[in-house]
Amino acid sequence: MRQLRFSALLLALAFVHSAAAQTRVAPPTAVESTPLAAPPGTATPAQNAQPAQPAPAQNQATPPAPAEPQPVQPPPAPQSPVVPQPVQPAPAPQTPIEPQPVQPPPTLPAPQSAPPVQQQTGVPNPNATLAGKQGDPSDVDEIALVAKPVLLLAGQASWDQGFQKLSETIALLRAEADKAGLKVAGRPLSLFVETDDNGFKFEAMLPVDRPADAARPLATGVRNGQSPVGRSLRFVHTAPYDDIDSTYETITAYLEAKNIIVKDAFLEEYVSDLKDPGDPNLEINVYVQPK
Repeated sequence: MRQLRFSALLLALAFVHSAAAQTRVAPPTAVESTPLAAPPGTATPAQNAQPAQPAPAQNQATPPAPAEPQPVQPPPAPQSPVVPQPVQPAPAPQTPIEPQPVQPPPTLPAPQSAPPVQQQTGVPNPNATLAGKQGDPSDVDEIALVAKPVLLLAGQASWDQGFQKLSETIALLRAEADKAGLKVAGRPLSLFVETDDNGFKFEAMLPVDRPADAARPLATGVRNGQSPVGRSLRFVHTAPYDDIDSTYETITAYLEAKNIIVKDAFLEEYVSDLKDPGDPNLEINVYVQPK
């Protein structure tokens, strides 16, 4: 009984083994991979190409499927170039600035009142004339005479001795100015105060920088005085002194033509020195003052 079971068991095992040998599973066959379809508009590679099929008739062609629009990618934003920052040099050490002294504003001179006519400033000009400019023999100037301090000496002379007497009197006044320490400040003058057929009376004057000191005596008859002032007409004589009568005739004709009434005094200013009565270049200014 026991052997029967064992034999049956062996027989069963042999049958199982035989069945297993007959039903052995075959190895798996190769899986044919189908290539992916190419995107529209892309050619299929040659190794996967199918045999060409005859093109169907034009009227039987199936329209291709419309391609789906691809989303447009925006272009990348441009990158701003990096600007290198300049390297700042190290600050130089500052030298302390010394405070400058403050300059006071310039002081303006106080306004000066007009000096008296007797006072003169600056260096006196011994050749200055009352008119302040040279005269024109062919013209008549109208000027305003300004008073000047003078040394004065009255005298008289005949017409024949007139030139010599005037020259001597002016030389005496120059000597007195020098002794008194005065400086000559203009050309000498003669004021004719009275005339007749025999001669004339005059007052010789020498302009100086200041009046003479009263404490210092002057020569007999010499005194401080003042030159004439006011509106005047100037006539110029340029000829020998002996011909001065012709100049006075011209003056008389001019005054009558203009109907001008003048003072009974004529003032002569000797621009040239009275050395030679026959000097053809002798220059004399004659001033006539209207009333």
